[in-house]
Amino acid sequence: MTTFDNTLNADGALIVGAGLAGLFCALKLAPRPVTVLSPKPLGSGASSAWAQGGVAAAVGAGDSSHAHAIDTEMAGAGIVDHGIAESVTAEAAARIEDLARWGTPFDRDDFGNYALGREAAHSANRIVKVEGDRAGWAIMQAIIREVRRTPSIRIVEGITAVDLARADGRVVGVFCRKLGDRYTEPVFIRARATVLAAGGLGGLYAVTTNPPGVRGHAMGMAARAGALIGDPEFVQFHPTAILTGADPAPLATEALRGEGAILVNDLGERFMPAIHPDAELAPRDIVARANFRQIRDGRKVFLDTRQALGETILTRFPTVARYCREAGIDPVNGLIPVTPATHFHMGGVQVDETGRSSLPGLWVCGEASCTGLHGANRLASNSLLEATVYGARIAADIGGLEPVRALAPFDGIEWNDAKGEEAEQVLRNLKAVKDLRAVMTELVGVERHAEGLREALRRIADLEANAQQVTRAYLNMTTSATLVAAAALRRTESRGGHFRTDHPQPSETWEHHTTMTLAEALAIRAGA
Repeated sequence: MTTFDNTLNADGALIVGAGLAGLFCALKLAPRPVTVLSPKPLGSGASSAWAQGGVAAAVGAGDSSHAHAIDTEMAGAGIVDHGIAESVTAEAAARIEDLARWGTPFDRDDFGNYALGREAAHSANRIVKVEGDRAGWAIMQAIIREVRRTPSIRIVEGITAVDLARADGRVVGVFCRKLGDRYTEPVFIRARATVLAAGGLGGLYAVTTNPPGVRGHAMGMAARAGALIGDPEFVQFHPTAILTGADPAPLATEALRGEGAILVNDLGERFMPAIHPDAELAPRDIVARANFRQIRDGRKVFLDTRQALGETILTRFPTVARYCREAGIDPVNGLIPVTPATHFHMGGVQVDETGRSSLPGLWVCGEASCTGLHGANRLASNSLLEATVYGARIAADIGGLEPVRALAPFDGIEWNDAKGEEAEQVLRNLKAVKDLRAVMTELVGVERHAEGLREALRRIADLEANAQQVTRAYLNMTTSATLVAAAALRRTESRGGHFRTDHPQPSETWEHHTTMTLAEALAIRAGA
């Protein structure tokens, strides 16, 4: 137990992360005071702002939240929590109205109705979007404007959480550092209610569509504090990242295929109709594996939008058109080179229907959480929906707690000491980070097998032990990588985003969620 003099008290709740989930929660907590921690200026480091498709919601004529729930369960490959799917989709219309009320300029028809798009595995047009492919950016801009004019919300930028603080059996805040500050003691920000909304783990892989800072830090710090982790093996690979060599890789939204774009290889062959009856609109894991296998076998894969969209891609999908233009690609007359890339983590810190984790005092929302909604494979555009629904639920749960006038004293703070000099910026660890991303891509990627997963666990352990400077930031990354690989090794079947070449079929024995602690994952790693 360690006593820290460098201590600040958060007003009301403390939210770690400033993507859609965190900011939505903050707005729903108003007028109760809340402090939001953001490593970068608002909107610049969050995956939410990069989302192109939109928000899935059954708001069109003839559609229903029940049909949306059924589609969610079908995509989730048998392990979606039925009650969660039904309740989340039932809240979708209300959350869309919240976003619209706060200024999101959703696309509408001449009668003022939402102009709805279609994406893979949806049985109806139900993607509420903005200018074709700018939903995430537009939603975040509207939310940020609303947050900045809400006096109860205090934003602290340029600070990053590296550890959860615990005392008396509960989470009592976080340890933070200013970005670039490698030498001073960490700041302890104390809070009665801590909300972790700091994103997923896409950046643990070499090719990802996620912002650079999204590398498993949230799940890692929660696991190191003792939180239960759910479904860490289920990683979703988007089939159509644009192959430009950029890191992160720009995304060609699934909505393009919803509008009729097709996949072809460098021989001009369209291969998806022979693989799935829905062809290019098959669930993402199936399309991603099809593209992966084409590339593995020496072919190149392209997205062909010429017949479906022609010149209209320039105005209907301006973000994709800009990505292409910057890479010297002509989507009107030519083909867009694409590759699978890590896109979304279905797993995360396990939470209940109110967003509470297994650690008292800690709520988790957004991609950092595992709610049971996504199962083994997320349905397209359900991520922004989940972020808003659980942001609102957590706000209601925290708002219903008995208010206190002052934070009670406690004996001391638990601090997970790391070996070596502490530093948030892993500047000296760039090679270790690159090596970790290579291990995850090569051995824990689109297709997996037992020996490769064991090798991955051994190499992750070696990287952790031998890195020049093991910081808490790096430990959070290797912790999350360990959880993904260990759960993937333990699940001896293929389901959704988890595909084992040595166990290529789903098994009824595994038709359930994974629940794992870090101690269990480390035991599996030691056994490898």
